[in-house]
Amino acid sequence: MQSIITVTTSCREELVDITSEVEKVVEESGSVSGIVSVYVLGATAALMIQENWDDSVQKDMVDLLRRLVPPGVWKHDLQDNNGDAHLKAGIIGPGEVIPLIDRKLGLSTWQNLFLCEFDGPRRERRVVITIIGEDHSQNRSIP
Repeated sequence: MQSIITVTTSCREELVDITSEVEKVVEESGSVSGIVSVYVLGATAALMIQENWDDSVQKDMVDLLRRLVPPGVWKHDLQDNNGDAHLKAGIIGPGEVIPLIDRKLGLSTWQNLFLCEFDGPRRERRVVITIIGEDHSQNRSIP
C-alpha cells in the first residue's frame, strides 16, 4: 500500500511531527506486521526519528545544523540562496524505515517521526508512505 500525505511548514527551519498522520495511514492499511517506509519529496527537506517528550531536542537539532552548516557561504547560494538547506537535507536524509509491529509503528515511547524543513515556509511538503506488510487476519500480503 502506498499513500501520500501533505505537510505545511511555517518556518525556514523546523522539525514538524508527522507521527500521527503516518499512524493513520498504517491503521487504514490493515497491516499487522512488516515495514513502513516514509520518504519526503524535495531536495531541501528530510525525515528524522527523534525525541518527542518536549520540543527542546528538535530546537537543539535545528540549532546544531545551523552551526554546522551556516547559510550564505556555499557555491549554490549564487543560484537561489539555499545552499545550506540542500546540505542539511543531504546530511539527515530523505527517508526512514520503521518496523510495523502488531499494527503499530515500532517506535519507542520517546520517539516520533519528524519532517525536517530547511527551506520553508512551504505550503505543501509531500511525504510518501509505503507499507509492505501482512494482514494476518486475512492471511494475505499487502503490496
